[in-house]
Amino acid sequence: MISILPQDLSTAKLHGYLLGAVSPRPVAFASTIDKKGNVNLSPFSFFNVFSAKPPILVFSPARRGRDNTTKHSYENVLEVPEVVINIVSFDMVQQTSLASTEYAKGINEFKKAGFTELSSDIVKPPRVAEAPVQLECKVNDVISLGKEGGAGNLVICEVVKLHIKEDVLDENGAIDPFKIDTISRLGGNWYSRAKEGLFEVAKPLTTLGVGVDALPEEVRYSKILTGNDLGVLGNVEDFPNSEEINTFIGASEELKGIANSGNVDIIHKKAQEFLNKGEVEKAWKLLLGSKNDG
Repeated sequence: MISILPQDLSTAKLHGYLLGAVSPRPVAFASTIDKKGNVNLSPFSFFNVFSAKPPILVFSPARRGRDNTTKHSYENVLEVPEVVINIVSFDMVQQTSLASTEYAKGINEFKKAGFTELSSDIVKPPRVAEAPVQLECKVNDVISLGKEGGAGNLVICEVVKLHIKEDVLDENGAIDPFKIDTISRLGGNWYSRAKEGLFEVAKPLTTLGVGVDALPEEVRYSKILTGNDLGVLGNVEDFPNSEEINTFIGASEELKGIANSGNVDIIHKKAQEFLNKGEVEKAWKLLLGSKNDG
């Protein structure tokens, strides 16, 4: 592992490390206007949601690293403290990238990138009609993080109205991650398509997991079981009892053979097979019912 002090790196090098490490990042496709009514549309991946009540989003149009100039979006929210944050789907990614071109002030990126302006209900900047979700926001504050190139400017946005296309909702009215098909940014020219890398992890909200520290030592220090495996095993509320263990192992000649083999690696590989299928209780019964030689 290399260890580096930020001050020992050029801004460009540090920027590359940070964006490569903190990824993927969602994209705020921000539409703003200046005091003359000129519209600007630009994407920012320094962006996330920070609160639900009040509903707060934050994005950062940073100062340009090469010449320390500020971006039109930043200048606009100081003049007219309103913004629409449009969520970017995969179908929009190439046009969104085009909109990031540094056009002269007053040039409308809606037209340059081929997007459709849709009037907002509460704020002045228009929405992107093609976006699956459009969030009208009032700008509560703009916080400058520095005066040098690369310094961020936090735009604190409070959502005043949401617009969600019905075709991205599931049967329960929630946003379906496969249907909304969002994209995100990584380092360099890399993007990520969310639905191609989706998986579910159960949240330990209703139960109190025993924790990895409660696992038997031979399980904690297994050469087979991964950190993810241990996390799943440690998320159970309680261990199966001896009767359950004996009944489970006794019902299968294969499992009896594995459990009595004394071979830790074989036992742990079989337990891992259960974990990979989501059969956590079976994995625990095998691990606790096995006789091993350590």
